Amino acid sequence: MLVNLPTRNLALELVRVTEAAALAAGRFMGRGDKQAADRAAVEAMRLVLRSVEMDGVIVIGEGEKDNAPMLYNGERVGNGSPPELDVAVDPIDGTRPLVFGRANSISAVALAPRGAMYNPGPFVYMNKIAVGPEAKGRINIEKPIADNLKAIAKAKNKAVEDLTVVILDRPRHEQMIAEIRRLGARIRLIPDGDVAAALMTAMPDTGVDVLLGIGGTPEGVIAACALRAMGGEIQGKLYARNEEELQRGREMGYDFDKVLVMDDLVSSEDVFFAATGITDGELLQGVRYYGDGATTDSLVVRGLTGTIRRIWARHQIEKLNLLSPIKY
Repeated sequence: MLVNLPTRNLALELVRVTEAAALAAGRFMGRGDKQAADRAAVEAMRLVLRSVEMDGVIVIGEGEKDNAPMLYNGERVGNGSPPELDVAVDPIDGTRPLVFGRANSISAVALAPRGAMYNPGPFVYMNKIAVGPEAKGRINIEKPIADNLKAIAKAKNKAVEDLTVVILDRPRHEQMIAEIRRLGARIRLIPDGDVAAALMTAMPDTGVDVLLGIGGTPEGVIAACALRAMGGEIQGKLYARNEEELQRGREMGYDFDKVLVMDDLVSSEDVFFAATGITDGELLQGVRYYGDGATTDSLVVRGLTGTIRRIWARHQIEKLNLLSPIKY
């Protein structure tokens, strides 16, 4: 009798990457120093990524390499051995919430087979709608907000007035917010961190039903990897900030009218995702520091099996500092 043996779960290696970034960046909660927090997270993430058994290329990173602290697009990570993978990183999703001591800052990493992730090039904004498993297949980003909210409410056996919509608190969303209020749904405005917000739609205990609005394109691809594995759905359309950016995109072959569905954003089920909380939030608990160590709370997801793990870990900082060039 043939038996399919379990294959390697890289997400369990990825969680070490996000734990390291969270432990390093968590020291900067409320200290107002964005660059120092970014640098700490990036250095820790890069160090641990080097140890992962893969031939990885960062597709979703922080743009072209310069003197700023970042993991840049095209950077090779891992130890160089197979498998060949696309890598998406967000060392800190929600830097401002972190440096001002607010909620829902996380560190996140996703992997997919080489060529499976959507490459947005230099275009950093995307209009998005994201939902969890119950409303999968019911959304359409090109339809009016009212139609989408009614469809989501029906799928979840709720009234529209029962729904909670997460949206970035930005002037560009004023009309959208007014329309959602008119329809009677509840609104949760967030300052940053729409990877965490998208994931909340797939976690019933968070009370979030849908993410709407224009946010980061890289964050959209990272969220797509997680939601694909978690059974949710995200759709997006590239958003040009001005006529010059629109023209540039068209010259490069990008279609700003195209609806990017799950298969466009990440075309494989063989995805891995890990996130670790940096500050407390509905999705994950933040890093807790003690005299002899620290604790972390992480989410680990594998696409092929649909398994979602929650990993609580206690770390002995003194031992970590003896082994690592990164100061935790």
